[in-house]
Amino acid sequence: MSADPFAEKLFEMKLADIYEKYSWLKYELSVKEFVALFPVNYRNNKPQELIRPKDFDLDRQIFLDVLVAFKQSFG
Repeated sequence: MSADPFAEKLFEMKLADIYEKYSWLKYELSVKEFVALFPVNYRNNKPQELIRPKDFDLDRQIFLDVLVAFKQSFG
């Protein structure tokens, strides 16, 4: 369920920027796969905190960048 489509699109754009920032990611994942690692789940029309993906080993800095992008988009 999408409570705020504008915030979701903003978050996707920020994820694409993060993907471009770390050039080595393109050898591991496509941009669509990278965005799909971070689904936004809602409970009572509020986005739930992101969980670090278990399927792909992200380094700490990338995950921190994703968390900052999440807060900026939905904060």
